Amino acid sequence: MSEEVLTRIAQALERLAPPPLDHPDFTTTDAFLWQETPEAVLPVPKVNRIDLKLLVGIDRARDTLLENTLQFARGLPANNALLWGSRGMGKSSLVKAVHAEVLAQGHSLKLVEVPREDLASIGRLLDHLREAPEHRFVLYCDDLSFSHDDQHYKSLKAVLDGGIAGRPDNVVFYATSNRRHLMPRDMIENERSSAINPSEAVEEKVSLSDRFGLWLGFHACDQDQFLTMIDAYCAAYDVTVDPEVLRAEAIEWQATRGGRSGRVAWQFFTDLAGRHGVTL
Repeated sequence: MSEEVLTRIAQALERLAPPPLDHPDFTTTDAFLWQETPEAVLPVPKVNRIDLKLLVGIDRARDTLLENTLQFARGLPANNALLWGSRGMGKSSLVKAVHAEVLAQGHSLKLVEVPREDLASIGRLLDHLREAPEHRFVLYCDDLSFSHDDQHYKSLKAVLDGGIAGRPDNVVFYATSNRRHLMPRDMIENERSSAINPSEAVEEKVSLSDRFGLWLGFHACDQDQFLTMIDAYCAAYDVTVDPEVLRAEAIEWQATRGGRSGRVAWQFFTDLAGRHGVTL
């Protein structure tokens, strides 16, 4: 093979594999999105979130996560946190709202979202954050879970346990999941029943959730909590509706959705606000 052909092959490979990311500028804003290909830390000037005071019915989780995050922002020890439980009950909304509250209290804190499909590259992201010790970072992964042949959990251990290098002191990790152990229960039972050593069959994956210092559970709300959420939204946005009419419409709305949650309450209120000419 000629030298010219080898040179062209090398140039083609360089184009396929872009150069490593330069040191990101974390002074531009307070929220970022990690992107594996091409490698980048993208600024997010406006985060999609609601105020902390509007998250009703999750008081214990709210207070615990806020205190943990404030400790971290002040330079004190803090735990990684797993927010798990029912869909639509405010897990991801709480992470973003707590970040906003910490900023509002005058602390500097960066929120970096890591898509689940990019977890394999999280080690490189940690290297960038380690090189920015003047900032403190909350890494955030939404809807985290693992399937039977998923190897992403091994990359996540770099954040939770740190390996030889150790997790940077300026980084803490928050994740949301519908599953307490990050795996479907039927998968856990299937692997246990078919393994030579059932006690070790899923230990590596299940034990990953044990590496979170905080487990915050979110459970389905009852009708009173559902209506209380809507009342809070109405009060916050000055939407005035006859209480009996509001109650009847809200119950009808949740019946058509087949369930109650914070997300369903907000969707009802979005419709209600639109009908009353209120912008959110």
